[in-house]
This record gives sequence, structure tokens and C-alpha cells, in this order.
Amino acid sequence: VKAKLKMSADPYCEEANAKPVFDESIVLGPNGALENVFVYVKTGMEGRTFPVPAEPVVFDQKSCMYHPHIFGILTKQELQIVNSDATLHNVHATPKNSPEFNVGMPTQGMKITKKFRKAEVMVHIKCEVHPWMSAYAGVLDHPYFAVAQSGGMWELPQIAPGTYTIEAWHEKLGTQTQEVTIGDGEMKELTFNFASDVRNP
Repeated sequence: VKAKLKMSADPYCEEANAKPVFDESIVLGPNGALENVFVYVKTGMEGRTFPVPAEPVVFDQKSCMYHPHIFGILTKQELQIVNSDATLHNVHATPKNSPEFNVGMPTQGMKITKKFRKAEVMVHIKCEVHPWMSAYAGVLDHPYFAVAQSGGMWELPQIAPGTYTIEAWHEKLGTQTQEVTIGDGEMKELTFNFASDVRNP
């Protein structure tokens, strides 16, 4: 599951990572649970509108890796892209529903701001300078999304009563969906099982 990344092509990147850095496409927590899964409400939000957050989502290039690897953002919300490294990076986003952008960032501390105009799950972001750098953005019209972190845990914001389709997306293992009906003040627990897929990716 773990594949060590080779950064010797850029001496800065190699020096910035004294410890081994591993590919983030399949990450298992201490309990064997899958991390970096994007979970969101796929259907059930039709006809509802939500304000665009004033705060941007920060997307950093640090130690020659993208941070975060998987993230969610609302349509038209600012994506603040930062280069924390003293080496050249580029940020090449390839959405199908919004304009593509490909921006070079040669200076440490450099910041740029971008927005995605329309919803899309998922948008791939890559760096041609350092081909191991890869990330994915889930762009939605609503804030009901989460990313499975340590231990494979995730939690969606409190949601209005109704019936929803919840989808779990993983970059290598595909998608799974479940339908859930939520009552007033009710909380429900959902589990997505990618276990067999992890054993045979």
C-alpha cells in the first residue's frame, strides 16, 4: 500500500524531506481504516442555496507536497494557493465544469487566488515540475462534505430532515453510495466498506 516517493530530481525537495515520504493515494490508519476519502451529499440538496464562505480554503505547497491532498470547497469560494517552498512549483487544475488554470509559482511565500465556478466531484490538481505532487478538490454548491481523516472517521454538518444520497469517493477505489433518511434532530452513523478493494487495488 505504501510507495516511497523519489524526490531526487529536485535537491531542494530531497533535502526538505529527511524522512521518507509516501504516496497518499491509499492511506490506512492505525486501525486499518481508509483515509483521504471524500464524503458528501450527492442528492437531496436540489433547490437549496447556501452563502459562499468569506474565508478562503488554503492550499499549500510545502516540502514539495500539496496540503491538503483531498479537500472540499464551495463554488465561487476563494482558493488561496500558497508556495511555502524555496523552489519552483506549478498548480495545474483540470476541471471539466470550470475554466482550467495552470500557474507557475517560483517564489517562496507567493500566493494566488482562484475560484471554481461550477460544482464538480472531483477536480484533479497536479504539478508538472514535480510529478509526484497530486491533489483532488471536491467542488460543491453546499457545505455538506467531509474528508475521512485519522482512523477513517468523518462527520457531515448537521443537516435538515430529509432523504439524501451520500457518496464516498476515493481516487483509486472508486465510489460507494448509501441512501439515508434523517429526522428532526436525529443523528445516524454510516459506514462505507472499501476493505476488499484495499486488499486488491
